[in-house]
Amino acid sequence: MAERYWIETLGCPKNQVDSDKLVGTLTGDGFVAAASPEEADLVVVNTCAFIEAARQESIDTVLALSDTRRDGARLVVTGCMAERYGDELASALPEVDLVAPFGAPLHDPVGLERTPVVLGAKPVSAPVPAFDLLNLPRPHATAPWAYVKVAEGCDRNCGFCAIPSFRGKQRSRPVGAILDEIDQLGGSDGSLAEVVLVAQDLSSFALDRSGGRVEPRIDGPAVGGNRPIVELVARVSERVRWTRLLYLYPSTLDDALVEAILATGVPYFDLSLQHVSRPLLKRMRRWGEGERFLERIGSIRAAEPTAAFRSSFIVGYPGETEEDHDRLLGWIGEAQLDWVGFFPFSNEAGTYAADLDGQVPGELVTERIRECTELQDAITARRREELIGTTIEVLVDAPGEARSYREAPEIDGIVTVPDHLPVGTFVEVVVVDADGPDVSAVVPDGGPEGDPTPLVIAGTVAGTPGR
Repeated sequence: MAERYWIETLGCPKNQVDSDKLVGTLTGDGFVAAASPEEADLVVVNTCAFIEAARQESIDTVLALSDTRRDGARLVVTGCMAERYGDELASALPEVDLVAPFGAPLHDPVGLERTPVVLGAKPVSAPVPAFDLLNLPRPHATAPWAYVKVAEGCDRNCGFCAIPSFRGKQRSRPVGAILDEIDQLGGSDGSLAEVVLVAQDLSSFALDRSGGRVEPRIDGPAVGGNRPIVELVARVSERVRWTRLLYLYPSTLDDALVEAILATGVPYFDLSLQHVSRPLLKRMRRWGEGERFLERIGSIRAAEPTAAFRSSFIVGYPGETEEDHDRLLGWIGEAQLDWVGFFPFSNEAGTYAADLDGQVPGELVTERIRECTELQDAITARRREELIGTTIEVLVDAPGEARSYREAPEIDGIVTVPDHLPVGTFVEVVVVDADGPDVSAVVPDGGPEGDPTPLVIAGTVAGTPGR
């Protein structure tokens, strides 16, 4: 009988793509999916190592799965923690049978010597793997949407981020390989309705190959040079109804890229801002400041008033003053973004910020995050309430659960819909209620029960050509 596997994925959407690649590899090696981790012969944890909280969640998950796995089952740790900490992680977790860096076989029978150590004493900077997960095949998508990673690594030098030390420099994929993967996921047969493009620095896609990046000074003007990503968005949009982009660096969000995003019919902008105080952003080694961000958001809203915006901010970066925090609160109130995440500064060994003075006490960071979150929660709730009574188009992800272009899958709120609506279809619904980040909607009058009007199946409206 074939061996069974279970993969537990932690962290960002890019990790989910990696897990899909691992599924394709294990399937090719003769494994079959288990119904639960307790039934698996091989349990894999795809870890996140971005910040301390993510590492702790990864360790807790490994220990929990170790306790529940059946006798004889092998436990493997892969992903960012495996790459960043390597043998140190193997020594710290004697419960683990194998620590497998990116692209390494997950069912290697070789064991590991282990002596307990303290994890995180120093970062491990490993060479870029010759065998990249980017190159592995993926199985057909099981949902009507899919994340697609277009590049690995990052060329930027943000003060708080250790990703380049273990993910390496940016390595963009050929456009043909990306399109082939989309076809494999369901783009060729019309079953894939949405593609979400992801990368550490998405707007710089392919500039590592073309030499086209012109990095602006921290206090200089924004620059363009995004033709590769513009062309990629157009090509992807020919295959699926919705194309969404995650993680856009603000200095390279030029007019051409904005126009390309608006042309997809998904006016959703996920802007990687991190803060709005110019002095603090300089200490972060980041471009821009609050006024420039507001101007860019305003220009996008002028072109598309219904555009949705997401961003994230680091709270408590070394040197953050009360004035910086008040500036952030004021900016949040003025920007009126749809979705915002707030994260405490995590002191990552080996980064520029690790040795900066002005470390902010943890209690103060917690209080600042509370203030930001309360303010943004009220804004998000109000923007959702403004949808009540409007007609919106949604993609049905699961029975009773859908999304409009305003919601990225598994990240933002959802639209609750009648559970008879077919999964994978686009339907026009009327919003009737809002509850925090989520809204409820019904099929408008004019169509028989169970026959939504109008209905888009697999990216094509009944009676009209697909895009």
